[in-house]
Amino acid sequence: MNEFGQKGVVPLAERLSLSPEEASALTGIGLTSIRQAAASGALKARKHGTRTIILRDDLEDWLQTMPMIGRKMVG
Repeated sequence: MNEFGQKGVVPLAERLSLSPEEASALTGIGLTSIRQAAASGALKARKHGTRTIILRDDLEDWLQTMPMIGRKMVG
């Protein structure tokens, strides 16, 4: 059989795009929080037909915007 056109099993950690459910599983952040961030535009998400797609790079960028703890802001 031809390997092209066949949907194989790609480990979650290696996927280029994720569903909100997969993004939640990968990050440990609740599905509701992922969906709210996507709806507000804080987390970039795209549509493919009826599916919501989150690119891995966009997920990582969103995680980087979260506030750090244990650091004092010096003004």
